[in-house]
Amino acid sequence: MNSTQEDTAVTERPAFWYDIPHGYLRLDIYPSAEYMEELARQILALPDDVRDRADQVFRLYALVMWEMQKHRVQGCALGLHPDDQGGAAMSVLTVSSVEMQGVNPKAVLATLMASGAGESLDGGIVPVELPCGPGFLTGSVQRATVPGARSDGEDGDSEAPVWRGMVAIPDTRSSTVIAVQLVTPAVYLADDYRNVLLGIARTVSFTDPALAARTGDEAPEPGSAAEAVRSDFG
Repeated sequence: MNSTQEDTAVTERPAFWYDIPHGYLRLDIYPSAEYMEELARQILALPDDVRDRADQVFRLYALVMWEMQKHRVQGCALGLHPDDQGGAAMSVLTVSSVEMQGVNPKAVLATLMASGAGESLDGGIVPVELPCGPGFLTGSVQRATVPGARSDGEDGDSEAPVWRGMVAIPDTRSSTVIAVQLVTPAVYLADDYRNVLLGIARTVSFTDPALAARTGDEAPEPGSAAEAVRSDFG
């Protein structure tokens, strides 16, 4: 697992840590201006027959990064793993913080758990106990637009089913919810990817792992969101 720290603020970003499984390549969502300028120079130096295509990819990359920043996505990784059919299954992992202005995310979660919402995955929401505190799991198969040629051979976009799972974890220090999402077109591997998603969610921590390693104490940091959440839920 690759430990990732998300505490460099763009707009009061909460500090938390999580691990990325093997087989995932982390994308730089907040590239420096120097990095983008260097990419532009490299594209301009390409031969004419590939420069236009590379420029299109570069513009798409810049647009996607801007959209992720706008939606407070703080981590993104692309996964590629062998499947049981001799091929490779792809997935996209994103970690973001969702602002809940005027709402206590812990209280919302408490209401969901008390109401028994989502006794099973078919119900839409399943409460889960995580080392950092309680969270809830959702998962569903959705239709997504796939850029490129349609199945009928005509130009344009097509639609394909994807499995989308999410684990939401409250961070009451900043009235936000940490959303760990996993999306894959390999719908037949939904159960496997659900386990991967839960495994990642179990690594989320509001306590600096370096500090825990130095003190040898794995309990939540006093005054942290994890301690507050655990107090309310026992």
